[in-house]
Amino acid sequence: MTAVSDAPARPRELGPSTPLRHPVTPRELRLDAILAAVMFVAAIVSGALSSISQFYGDETADLVWTIPLAVFTTLPLALRRRFPVTVAVVICAAYFVGVELRVPEAFVSNVAMFIAIHTIGAWLDDRRRAFRARTIIVVAMFLWMLVSTFRSVTTAAEDSPELTAGAFSPMLAYLLIQWLINVAYFGGAWFLGDHAYRAALDRQALRDLTARLEEEREISAAQAVALDRIRIARELHDVVGHHVSVMGVQAGAARTVLATDPRAAEQMLRGVEDAARAAIDELHQLLGTLRPHEDEGETPASALRLEGLAELARAMTAAGTPTAFDVVGEPRPVPDLVHVNLYRIAQEALTNARRHGGPDVTAEIRLRYEPDAVELEVTNTGWVRAGARPGIGQLGMRERATAVGGTLELGPRHTLGSTERTGYLVRVRVPIVGGAA
Repeated sequence: MTAVSDAPARPRELGPSTPLRHPVTPRELRLDAILAAVMFVAAIVSGALSSISQFYGDETADLVWTIPLAVFTTLPLALRRRFPVTVAVVICAAYFVGVELRVPEAFVSNVAMFIAIHTIGAWLDDRRRAFRARTIIVVAMFLWMLVSTFRSVTTAAEDSPELTAGAFSPMLAYLLIQWLINVAYFGGAWFLGDHAYRAALDRQALRDLTARLEEEREISAAQAVALDRIRIARELHDVVGHHVSVMGVQAGAARTVLATDPRAAEQMLRGVEDAARAAIDELHQLLGTLRPHEDEGETPASALRLEGLAELARAMTAAGTPTAFDVVGEPRPVPDLVHVNLYRIAQEALTNARRHGGPDVTAEIRLRYEPDAVELEVTNTGWVRAGARPGIGQLGMRERATAVGGTLELGPRHTLGSTERTGYLVRVRVPIVGGAA
């Protein structure tokens, strides 16, 4: 029986570093130590009572032998989770010696042996080793029982022939009862140990799943916050960049003509005022989408629509950048997010044209409705610097196009040297399936 090792082992398919059960905790070790101490005291008491009652009759050994028997059958339980096989072998061997020497204690040691066999099934991760260890122990105990049965029958036949007379003699009935009890005893320890191991795996899997779900929830929450920050930053860039750029151009033009043409300067300052109000309105709209609403938790729809591109073109013309607007095809319903993102892309493209295209730049917005898509094209006639690095505005346009499943194309309309008046093209195409979402 001692050939079975207690070295830590794992099933081959899981790898050497993949424990199935959680490691033994200090609390479990303390509980095992308490169990061993209580069982030791119980074994001493049981031995004293069995000695008084002459448990083995005239063959009962002296009471003093109960102490070493109790030591070897109960105290090893303190290490049962760390060394389950070794503890089971020691306890079973001690029980065998105690019975053979007729030491007056057989009750608590029986319980200790049951716990030890149960622990092999409940705590040994290598299930093949657990099976082999319990098989060796059970077979050894039943071989010993077979020898004891033969010895008992032989002795009874010599001393009391009437006990063995007949097909169902009292002796045979007694031995059958002993065998049935032991089958139930060892079978129960085996079955309950395996059941405890499976239950522990289920609890461990549930804990692992809970931990993974919690981790994924935290990651999802962090990603949602990051996406919200990106969206807010993009909206602020579009609102502030466009309107502040308009106000800057008009304020500069008003300052230039203030002394010579006060009426024109007044018109330009009104444009600055209108741009400031528009910026405030859009900022209020943006803030409104960030606040929780009582109506089923929904946020208000954006006021930016593709129909507003005509007004955007007029505002750009009034700000000094002549802008034409044209619609191709029959207008059709599109999702709200497509309205907002295409409007913002057009706004950013016109802002870049005014900033970088030069003083005489002109622009054109073309909105094209197709059976399965909507396409926005913004072109200008301004200057383009070859090799210029894309800025935040272009990144925002790409993000907006991707957010609605569209494709974005942007770049110079022609390639003419390092700095030429080639114009710039921004084209975004968004597939539309089944109308507005």
